[in-house]
Amino acid sequence: MRSEEGNRAVFLDRDGTINVEKSYLHRSEEFEFISGAPEAIRLLKEAGFLVIVVTNQSGVARGYYDEEAVHRLHRFMDGELATVGACVDAYYLCPHHPLHGVGPYRTDCACRKPLPGMLMAAAQALGIDLSRSWIIGDKEADVAAGLAAGCRPLLVMTGYGAEEMHLVPPGVTVCDDIGAAVRVILAENKPAEPVFSPG
Repeated sequence: MRSEEGNRAVFLDRDGTINVEKSYLHRSEEFEFISGAPEAIRLLKEAGFLVIVVTNQSGVARGYYDEEAVHRLHRFMDGELATVGACVDAYYLCPHHPLHGVGPYRTDCACRKPLPGMLMAAAQALGIDLSRSWIIGDKEADVAAGLAAGCRPLLVMTGYGAEEMHLVPPGVTVCDDIGAAVRVILAENKPAEPVFSPG
């Protein structure tokens, strides 16, 4: 008997993937969704995926803002997404940096992408089957984290994507933006058409 499959998830990088890339973004008044991002997230939810944000936040490590500022921004995002019937199931952030961190934030952690720590933690906490899951991001580090965790990666051309496209391994699908990436995922996850035999 086959064991019950785990949840399917789409892991999303934040800056440059969901919202317009702005250096060390942490204020809601500076937050701006990439066009179509809220609707793309809603489509993922409607298709039965968990939506998990996984974001490196070295601004915390550098002392530019604290972890609570990141949580406040995520609560703001939640409110904005709710207006279109979308939501994020969980947020994971890495506040560390191995070279530029201050105090305890200067550390070689397991969570900073390209390492897969945030994805692995989410999978354990939320019962996610990583082999049936995806990651969308604008950096080679997002692709590498996804591959290390066993997910299928999609690189978007927003944010740093155009600059980093040449760094990703051959065979990684490149999409214009999060909306196009979600269309790729949904096209590959359509339910099988019923087969009717003549009666």
